[in-house]
Amino acid sequence: MPVSQLPSQPTDSNSSAATDVTPVVALKELVARLHREQNKIQDLLSSLGFALRSFNNLNQFLELIPLMATRVTDADGSALFLYKPNGQVRLEQLHWQDSGQRKNIRKALEIASSQITLLPNTAPLANATGILDDHMHRYLGPDVQIFGTAILVKHTERGWLYVLSRDPEYSWTETRQKLVRLVADQTAVAIENDELAVELRKKERLDQELEIGAEIQRRLLPRQCPTIPGVVLAARCKPANRVGGDYYDFIATNHNKIQPKTKGGTETSRWGLVIGDVMGKGVPAGLIMTMMRGMLRGEVLHGNSPAGILQNLNRVMYADLENSHRFVTLFYSEYNPHNRVLSYSNAAHNPPLWWHAATKTVSRLDTLGMLIGLDANSQYEDAQAQLEPGDTIIYYTDGLTDAAAAGGDRFDEDNFVASFNTACKYCNGPQEIVDYLFDQVQQFIGADKQNTDDMTLVVLQIL
Repeated sequence: MPVSQLPSQPTDSNSSAATDVTPVVALKELVARLHREQNKIQDLLSSLGFALRSFNNLNQFLELIPLMATRVTDADGSALFLYKPNGQVRLEQLHWQDSGQRKNIRKALEIASSQITLLPNTAPLANATGILDDHMHRYLGPDVQIFGTAILVKHTERGWLYVLSRDPEYSWTETRQKLVRLVADQTAVAIENDELAVELRKKERLDQELEIGAEIQRRLLPRQCPTIPGVVLAARCKPANRVGGDYYDFIATNHNKIQPKTKGGTETSRWGLVIGDVMGKGVPAGLIMTMMRGMLRGEVLHGNSPAGILQNLNRVMYADLENSHRFVTLFYSEYNPHNRVLSYSNAAHNPPLWWHAATKTVSRLDTLGMLIGLDANSQYEDAQAQLEPGDTIIYYTDGLTDAAAAGGDRFDEDNFVASFNTACKYCNGPQEIVDYLFDQVQQFIGADKQNTDDMTLVVLQIL
């Protein structure tokens, strides 16, 4: 038979073409599906990011979460449960596509969650999550499939985000898991941001209250040194924090008497000069300092000797100081301009230094006495110093002598005495002495460092 008349044989061209086309189509479908998933993820992240930036209220953001979870996973609904500080598990938000069924779904989920109470600080919470799953299956019925992921804030489980579906063919694919995980992570970010915002507002309120307290304390300390005949004064208080426990004061001892005056019209009454330090720093020490100031001023008006004033002050403050577990060191003195006599008594405070102009030497003003608030029956001693022209007295707190350098070394009392001696020889007046000593301490600890304790100086110099 001629070749042209042979019956045509089936060829593999069609099957080959089908074989060639099928992978291409499949690849195109795969690319299209990946593109759709990528767009879905981008839309999800964009929407959640916009919500995080735009919603000032956490509840507004949480309302969006079940809706987003439902849409990106093609589910029938989604539920957000959060753990409350009281140990309860609460249905926070619910989205359900079928509005007719939403009420029944909500009721079932609320019943399921209301029967769970978590113990405070329990970890892990896997057991509680398993109980919640069981309850949801029980109250929602076998027709509803449940898939969930945890809400983790700083590695701590704070709730669960569930996806719900009535479709028996619904599958919990890896893509859906990733999408719900994204939604859950953004929920955790929103919760953490809200808690940080709450803490920030608390801190701002506390800062405002501290600033008010610091301003009150600044006003309670002397705004300027008084004018005392034959004397020049200077003082500075530098708290380590905004509110400190250091205290100094100048107290006129004759408020209820007729003020005697010299021919020039200047007051010649005795003046109380006091310095103290409450153990501790910050607000508690500042409150005790404020209380002590008022009580001391009241005691001074009774006209007792310095030792009597400290003794009465100790008895009055003992109960409050014992309850607060704090003590006060205090040095109280009275200067008489008529005869240049300084009467004083010490309650375990750093003894003031006395620079003798005649001999250019330094001695200490000290008496025996215990801390204020340590023993209700403490006894204190009186002493006097006859000051001469050019003599200088410096009252100070241990914040200066305990100031520490970067290496841990302390400025210590020997350095302080040497610096004071130098200042008295070469500085022109009390204010320069104060400035010089503060500069010496600052150089010791470092120009850019803040001392960890309050520092206070008062300088009295006889003209």
